[in-house]
Amino acid sequence: MSTTTTLRPAAGEAEQPPTADPTATPPRPRRRPQRSAYLFLLPWILGAVLLTIGPMVTSLYLSFTDYDLFSSPSWVGFDNYQRLFTEDPRFWASVRVTLTYVLVSVPLQLAIALGVALLLNRPRRGIGFYRSALYAPSLLGASISLALAWKALFSTGGTVPNLLASIGLDTGGWTDDPDLAIYAVVALTLWQFGAPMVIFLAGLKQIPRDLYEAAALDGAGKVRQFFSVTLPMLTPVLLFNLVLGIIHAFQSFTGPYVISNGRGGPGDSTLVYTLYLYQRGFTDFRMGTASAMAWLLLLAIAVVTALLFATSRRWVFYAGEEN
Repeated sequence: MSTTTTLRPAAGEAEQPPTADPTATPPRPRRRPQRSAYLFLLPWILGAVLLTIGPMVTSLYLSFTDYDLFSSPSWVGFDNYQRLFTEDPRFWASVRVTLTYVLVSVPLQLAIALGVALLLNRPRRGIGFYRSALYAPSLLGASISLALAWKALFSTGGTVPNLLASIGLDTGGWTDDPDLAIYAVVALTLWQFGAPMVIFLAGLKQIPRDLYEAAALDGAGKVRQFFSVTLPMLTPVLLFNLVLGIIHAFQSFTGPYVISNGRGGPGDSTLVYTLYLYQRGFTDFRMGTASAMAWLLLLAIAVVTALLFATSRRWVFYAGEEN
């Protein structure tokens, strides 16, 4: 009869743990945390699909159709795009007005925001109050009530024309002059410089003080320090504000709509792109054309943003990088 001998560790030796079987199947991970994450993300996913992705796909389809909101859309291919480029002079007028508005309002707003941020960056009594007061107009945004007040200020007999007439500049009502109406809209945008101002102020706080001390030791004055230290160190913030400012300017609607009573006048001088898009979709009931205009606007913003980021390598300086 054979017997099985079990080897036991000698006295004083630690017992070795059993060796894992390499052919054994590893335990399956628990999926409950993943399911909980998807459950919490479900409202956002539904909102993105129903309120963003779904309408975008529908708009893309409608841009290739003839649709008047009351009958079923009929497929027309690229006809809407072709008519916009070849048969619609008001489309090109809206493009011209929008480019003028963007090229004038965005640089001026950023310049004002940076100048005010430089003033608010100095320590002084009551600085918190001044920062809050200067940011307050941005909280109002492009509200209808604010645009109505702005229209009253710049219309014939308004405060601004009367003040200019008192110093010998008889411009008349800006909102009634085709050459000045768009600048009343620009002035409404300039007044809302609070958001870029706060971003510039945060960027100024991040600039090391020793850079200014080194520049002062080299004999640089305040102006030289601004162009040699402040402005280069603020270029990442400037890029951020520039991209946001251009996107918001391309999408401007409330101010031009209220100031021109929804018509883009006088003489289409305030007919920005979004206002004409609204007219084509909800006044002329050409929803297919309006959808095509919306996608052209999206493409234009994407191209401009891509160009800004592509050229930023030449003028944006990041601290710590080697030139």
